[in-house]
Amino acid sequence: MSKDNKENELKRLETLLVRNMAQINAKILVLSNKGGVGKSFVAVNIAVCLSRKGANVGLLDADMHGPSIAKMLGFEGKILSAGQNGISPYPVNPNLGAISMASFLESVDTAVIWRGPLKMNVLRQFLAEADWGKRDYLIVDSPPGTGDEPLSICQMISDLTGAIIVTTPQDVALLDSRKCVSFLRQLSTPILGILENMSGLICPHCGTKIDIFKSGGGEKAAKELNVPFLGRIPFDPHIADVCHETGVFGHFLGSYPL
Repeated sequence: MSKDNKENELKRLETLLVRNMAQINAKILVLSNKGGVGKSFVAVNIAVCLSRKGANVGLLDADMHGPSIAKMLGFEGKILSAGQNGISPYPVNPNLGAISMASFLESVDTAVIWRGPLKMNVLRQFLAEADWGKRDYLIVDSPPGTGDEPLSICQMISDLTGAIIVTTPQDVALLDSRKCVSFLRQLSTPILGILENMSGLICPHCGTKIDIFKSGGGEKAAKELNVPFLGRIPFDPHIADVCHETGVFGHFLGSYPL
């Protein structure tokens, strides 16, 4: 592709992106600087809960290397359809549509070996060439870290409503959440707050709360960094049971309203 053609293609996608994002009232990024804190679970929880309350919601899995939204919502391996207005998000329920890189891989074992520019191009296509339509919310699940994907999202969506930082109570995770706050402030992205996940285990036998990773660290970090604290989500063995038995979270989500 010639230089002029590349520039024209970028202008075309930018026009489509602006048009798409203008039809969505609120765009929320869910991120963390550390993997394994339950960020995707939180993003799915928010999206499903909002849709169950009657909101029209879109959910974008921005993790190119380890997409998990399709597995969580039960459309792994299903090919997305395309219409006149672009790729159609998978209809999770009447009020929720989702797009994940998992729908474009040959198999669940296929590795995505891409550098930054290619990932940025695909994210731009997911935002610009998907038929999101008119939505109340777009929830974006970002991969761990403050690199290509979250940076691209913050730059491409100029009117991003804000970001939710997911952390767990232990000191290492809290240190990383501070870096997320710094990242968002440098990009002038509004911070909606810090959410502490895995905040204690509720014993399935006696109901006692056991602080495996301590507790209260997320709230302490939020106060020190002067950002809102959104609350705590405890461990619940039922989460793993639902994943194992059905591959979806439909029977569980909403138990811990955010």
